[in-house]
Amino acid sequence: MTAETSQTLDRGLRVLKLLADTDHGLTVTELSNKLGVNRTVVYRLLATLEQHALVRRDLGGRARVGLGVLRLGRQVHPLVREAALPALRSLAEDIGATAHLTLVDGTEALAVAVVEPTWTDYHVAYRAGFRHPLDRGAAGRAILAARQQPLEEPGYTLTHGELEAGASGAAAPLLGVTGVEGSVGVVMLADAVPERVGPRVMDAAREVAEALR
Repeated sequence: MTAETSQTLDRGLRVLKLLADTDHGLTVTELSNKLGVNRTVVYRLLATLEQHALVRRDLGGRARVGLGVLRLGRQVHPLVREAALPALRSLAEDIGATAHLTLVDGTEALAVAVVEPTWTDYHVAYRAGFRHPLDRGAAGRAILAARQQPLEEPGYTLTHGELEAGASGAAAPLLGVTGVEGSVGVVMLADAVPERVGPRVMDAAREVAEALR
């Protein structure tokens, strides 16, 4: 800690990070041990975070991330969308297909940015806000592939007809972006995705990841 930083705020943020990294919550004693501070300090931190709905405690007294964090998270989408648009525009124009950035929202895949090509006679209408299960469609499957191979680049994922009859998709996961789990992809009206599309989608995913770092 330096003179320009707040020790209390630092501890509160550390509490949120610790809770975000566990599925079953943490007790006051566990938080005290992990933070290296006494239980009284932890109680005060939790009480303050609870007032802002950033933390909740269950009947057993375990602290968990609160719903207030979701409200903050929603404000991230416009920033992520803005950062991703240049790479998506380039991808859509190059491939001649609708390009999209998809993020994880709970158990679903949520399209947060979509760019359609300007020069094609027809293309798939794919709108920002579109949701689908993570295990259907190239965008969600690419994210799941990255979860299964966290230490290596899983490449790209191809699908056909899973979300829309006659449409094929290709997607690659965003890698190395702290706090963001998602993918970049294209969707096109075709029986199969051309060979060059997969590597091009991977390049676009790298560009978006770099813009978000």
